[in-house]
Amino acid sequence: MPTDNPPPSTASRRHFLALTAGGGLATLALSGCAAFNYGEADAPIALPAVQAFDPRPDIALVLGPGGPRGYAHIGVMRVLEEAGIRPDVIVGTSVGALLGVLWASGLSAAQIDERSLQGGPLTVFDPSPFADRGWIHGQRLQDYVNAGLNGRRLQDLPRRVIVVATRRYDKTPRFFTTGNAGVAVRASAAVPGIISPVGIAGVEYEDGDESLPLAVSAARASGARFIIAVNVYARPESTPVDVSAALRARDVLRRARIDREVAKADFLLHPDVGYHASALRGFSVECRRIGEATARARLPALRERLGRSL
Repeated sequence: MPTDNPPPSTASRRHFLALTAGGGLATLALSGCAAFNYGEADAPIALPAVQAFDPRPDIALVLGPGGPRGYAHIGVMRVLEEAGIRPDVIVGTSVGALLGVLWASGLSAAQIDERSLQGGPLTVFDPSPFADRGWIHGQRLQDYVNAGLNGRRLQDLPRRVIVVATRRYDKTPRFFTTGNAGVAVRASAAVPGIISPVGIAGVEYEDGDESLPLAVSAARASGARFIIAVNVYARPESTPVDVSAALRARDVLRRARIDREVAKADFLLHPDVGYHASALRGFSVECRRIGEATARARLPALRERLGRSL
């Protein structure tokens, strides 16, 4: 299958090393005039479509974006663990990619929860005036993921995982199933104007939310027999009356992309976490609680659907 990034040449590796050599202030200064580009041999391979896995997965879990709302995913994962429902493949976009990759690595939901509440947002974000087209580099997020996985690549994890990003120049979705996990998650979470776009072998990527927020179609293409989707974005009825027209328009576009995917899922969980998000610890804890409560309430229905489908 064609890919965006063929194996990097020796010259591209040298270029990458030249950009990142030296560290410290020199690296920050370089980042202000040249976009980050990962050209190492383990660069994630960007696929325009997902191919069926062998063996065919029974259950897929699709985790969507949403920033701090993503803590609701942890509550859902906790309930699935307790119920013995083990997805064979996890598809994640943005924060869903971060949490999905960690869960696919073998960490429990409780371990992910504990890690996520240590240190706050600066645990994974690195604000800097030298960041390229944003105010956060993304290197710390990349390192956080790779450290949590002990350097394992996506294809080395105990469970299959699909990380969704957006090819920046044409806003089309791309899928990573192999390669450096930290780079793939960094690309999937590169929110335009906030986190710098991520170059991989010369092609730039940004947040998967810009093209395919809830990638149920990717799970279906993987061959999964039963797909559970988790949407943590605000419900339409929770939109405050004073929200700007620009935000409303963005919500409409995102909702249209999500609704097309939801229709392809076998089971949807949509925790009601409200409209406005917050980086405060209390909001994260509340989102996790809501995600867990939603999953527990829907667990009998989920078991019933699974029993009929598998």
